[in-house]
Amino acid sequence: MKMDSIEDDKSQVLDVTRQLTQLMIDKNTAAMNKILDANFTLTHITGYVQPKEEWFSEIESERMKYYSYKEVKITVKIDGDKAIFVGQNLLDARIWGTRNNWRLQQTMQLEKRNGKWIILKSVATTF
Repeated sequence: MKMDSIEDDKSQVLDVTRQLTQLMIDKNTAAMNKILDANFTLTHITGYVQPKEEWFSEIESERMKYYSYKEVKITVKIDGDKAIFVGQNLLDARIWGTRNNWRLQQTMQLEKRNGKWIILKSVATTF
């Protein structure tokens, strides 16, 4: 695999993961749905594994409200049509009534399908 295509893939993965965070802030679950796998799950810092539809309803009802984020550190590893994204953000969000600047690390697994990167799952921890 040529270095160019790996760099292209890395920048596409960065684009789609940043897009997801922005769409969370915009409360745009319809657009989020286009870049998330049908069986996408979000594992919260509590360890709770949340199905996509449930997460979407919490965003829409603002039980989970995202305000802004600041990137701290990001890494992307590409392996063929699979990718692992690790992003550390300071995320300003209100989750189930508690607003905080969360030091959130998200580890996302992605897969390239028909030339587009799809997010399969995301696991959140603190850093």
